[in-house]
Amino acid sequence: MRDLLEAAWRTSSFSNGTGACVEVAPLDDGRIAMRNSKTPDAGVVFFTRAEMDAYIKGVKAGEFDDLA
Repeated sequence: MRDLLEAAWRTSSFSNGTGACVEVAPLDDGRIAMRNSKTPDAGVVFFTRAEMDAYIKGVKAGEFDDLA
């Protein structure tokens, strides 16, 4: 997908050598792409801005802590 090759990927400042490596990139169609920076060819998850907002709010609220 051309958008992904040209995307401006940003690596989280919390990424580290233990495998917690996340990158996000805004796409031209308004979606946000997320991938593992250590294995970028493994796949990408796409979010709308509203979905990303809900996801971030859920993470901050601890809604996914039981998955860690």
